[in-house]
Amino acid sequence: MNVARYISQKIDGGADSGSFTASVTKIAIISIAMGLAVMVVSFAILQGFRNEIQNKIFSFGSHLQISRYDTNNSLEVAPIAGPRLVERLHEFPEVKSTQPYAVKTAIIKTKDEVLGVVLKGISEGDGLSPMRQNLITGNFLSFPDSVASDDVLLSRRVADKLRLAVGDKALFYFIQNPPRIRQFRVSGIYSTGLDEFDEVYVIGDIRQIRELNSPAWPDSLVGGMEVVLKNFKTLDHTTNEFYEQLPYDLKIDKITDQYAQLFDWLQLLNRNVIIFLVLIIFVATFNMVATIFIMILERTNMIGILKALGATDNQIRRMFFFRGLSLTVRGMLIGNAIALGFCAVQYYFKVIPLDPENYYMDRVPIFWDPKMLVLLNVATFGASLLAVLIPTYLIARIKPVVAIKFD
Repeated sequence: MNVARYISQKIDGGADSGSFTASVTKIAIISIAMGLAVMVVSFAILQGFRNEIQNKIFSFGSHLQISRYDTNNSLEVAPIAGPRLVERLHEFPEVKSTQPYAVKTAIIKTKDEVLGVVLKGISEGDGLSPMRQNLITGNFLSFPDSVASDDVLLSRRVADKLRLAVGDKALFYFIQNPPRIRQFRVSGIYSTGLDEFDEVYVIGDIRQIRELNSPAWPDSLVGGMEVVLKNFKTLDHTTNEFYEQLPYDLKIDKITDQYAQLFDWLQLLNRNVIIFLVLIIFVATFNMVATIFIMILERTNMIGILKALGATDNQIRRMFFFRGLSLTVRGMLIGNAIALGFCAVQYYFKVIPLDPENYYMDRVPIFWDPKMLVLLNVATFGASLLAVLIPTYLIARIKPVVAIKFD
């Protein structure tokens, strides 16, 4: 029989609920529970927030954008051969999918309003567009086989400024030589929540841009190619491979460089949360150290008797170690229950809303990451056990003769 564990259980079961030690013990359990719960919820919300923002960016710009080098500062660049580039890109194992695109500046004129926009032409020939996830009302673009679609998607901001709704028609003026006019129908309205996109872009059929640029643009030409990788973490490595193996006249833009401010902001949030979590762990472990110190002081007489009966310092130290272990496990179980319960309620019922104008989303996001949950529990468990061990070394300084007289 493990004597240290047996005595620890007796102390735990026989503690007076009205004693000072019992109150401090409850505080220690609550401290660990709340600390772990706050850490789990913080990481779930942080990762959810990061994923939501990144998915919105990726839905519009993908991981990489490939276009031709051009000396002008215009958004409209020289075209590239789409089918040949797609075939070359899919030779790279890191590439998941590709989407051709082309852009053209335009002026939208309605009865009462005029607004400058960028028409971005897309195609779903190689798979469904990730922009579908941003549609909030109406229908996505149709892509008939024979002719270019006259449908366009407006952002909610552009639609509000122009006072357009789903089904309305508007004239698009394209400043070129010679100038051209097209009438498009609003098939749907999207919202990414990111001003960089919503204030500027209108989504349409890439074949409309080819026709506007005709006869210079046959069906094989595109303005550029958006590339989605299998793993976003390989972005830098894949970019270097593209530079080494793709033709020298192609320009490769990483999404992290195009929208550096957004990604820097997300990194800053991540650092702030880590600092916050370190402080929480410190407070929780400090409370555990104080709790074990109080237990030792209250049980000084018992420690003296056990030493007089032949118990070693290590045996008594293990007794308080098991006591601290019991408190830690209880606190962690309660903390996990609180955190997972809160996350589940928010994930399924969305009880905490957000203002999309300020937070880019309409509710607090939750991301389930089992690896992070295990890591936080291991870190809390390790820090708590270390906090338990530190005060137990005070036991070696307690003398049996003095301790037995201790009142």
